[in-house]
Amino acid sequence: MTLVRLLALLLIAAGLATPALTSAFAQDRRVPASAAELRLSYAPIVQRVQPAVVNVYAAKLMQRNPLLDDPIFRRFFGVPGQQPEQMQRSLGSGVMVDASGLVVTNVHVIEGADQVKVSLSDKREFEAEIVLKDQRSDLAVLRLKDSHEKFPTLDFANSDELMVGDVVLAIGNPFGVGQTVTHGIISALARTQVGITDYQFFIQTDAAINPGNSGGALVDMTGRLAGINTAIYSRSGGSQGIGFAIPANMVRVVVASAKGGGKAVKRPWLGARLQAVTPEIAETLGLRLPSGALVASVVPNSPAARAGLKSSDLIVAVDGQTVDDPNGFDYRFATHPLGGTSQIDVQRAGKPVKLAVPLEAAPDTGRNEIVLTSRSPFQGAKVANISPAVADELHLDADTEGVVVTDLGDDTTAANVGFQKGDIILAVNNQKIAKTSDLEKATRESSRLWRITLLRGGQQINVTLGG
Repeated sequence: MTLVRLLALLLIAAGLATPALTSAFAQDRRVPASAAELRLSYAPIVQRVQPAVVNVYAAKLMQRNPLLDDPIFRRFFGVPGQQPEQMQRSLGSGVMVDASGLVVTNVHVIEGADQVKVSLSDKREFEAEIVLKDQRSDLAVLRLKDSHEKFPTLDFANSDELMVGDVVLAIGNPFGVGQTVTHGIISALARTQVGITDYQFFIQTDAAINPGNSGGALVDMTGRLAGINTAIYSRSGGSQGIGFAIPANMVRVVVASAKGGGKAVKRPWLGARLQAVTPEIAETLGLRLPSGALVASVVPNSPAARAGLKSSDLIVAVDGQTVDDPNGFDYRFATHPLGGTSQIDVQRAGKPVKLAVPLEAAPDTGRNEIVLTSRSPFQGAKVANISPAVADELHLDADTEGVVVTDLGDDTTAANVGFQKGDIILAVNNQKIAKTSDLEKATRESSRLWRITLLRGGQQINVTLGG
């Protein structure tokens, strides 16, 4: 038999066998029995983790214009007598992390909400209370109300073990269409130039993430929580294959604080100002690569000072984990629990040095945080005396003194005037402001003109506002 004839017969046989083979493969659907077979379908993973992923609905009652309550105004402008209350609603996702009903999501999903509801994968809905909000990581923890059962949860993965190229699944509620699963790979790790939260250290994935996915789960192939989906890079508003997730090791810290009853996350404080290593600095220091976190200054009697850290030291690793820049150091250091020490590897004058830094929270005595309510340009601003903890939270130099704006209420006078979080108030109407009580006293005095001196981003600004 010639080779040509043999090939022809094989092709004919293959053609005749194709329908039967296709039918057999179609009917052979089963749960994979091994890790190798698992690659054929993600269904077993999805079935295991999907019940622990929830939808989060937040609603905020919008303030009515008081003019709408004036019958003369309504009649003159033809406004109907009964004006319904307006609700601003947001939609996101969340992950059940404790069987008692603790859910982790993003702060920006529930920010300012008067009412929060959680919908489970089986369509049941629960009212939820906000247990903890951590603005610095954009993570919030909720607790289901009136729940008397054990809920399915996700275990945390060790996000430091993730590798570029690992397959991951993203689960959430994109565009409000209902719980949806997408898959992709980890595109990059330790993304630090994203600009979303204080801790710039994100997992990047090409698994489709869209509006509504925020707070949802990024899971690995063992069904563990690798991260919390938080943001996308997009020019159209939809997924373009660049999504970012907060690593599970940071999520673990926030959840542990909530379980411990804390209203705020307490993290270790280094007590030193760090700066990035530019190519010019690397050349000056004789470094082969512009990598590491350069110590610019050290706060006296801080953990860094007591450990022996000095200006011009180059931090290259934290407990064996390489540090590429100050953001990388902040993340590595912040995910340590308080107590004990952390080993920091530094290069000092070209020689390696190992230092043991105590893991302590920044001192927060004398914060005296208040909300200013008197009729003034500052009305609605939350201000505090600058303690080491406040300076650390707002990325101010540790030796900064005075009164700083820590928050601004929505649609308040202070926000509308243009004050910003982090503004340091130096003087009001020629009165020096040294502590919050000075500013509170100054705002109680009626004035037609307000002369205000403040420090923003290291620059002094003088402002005159009408009373």
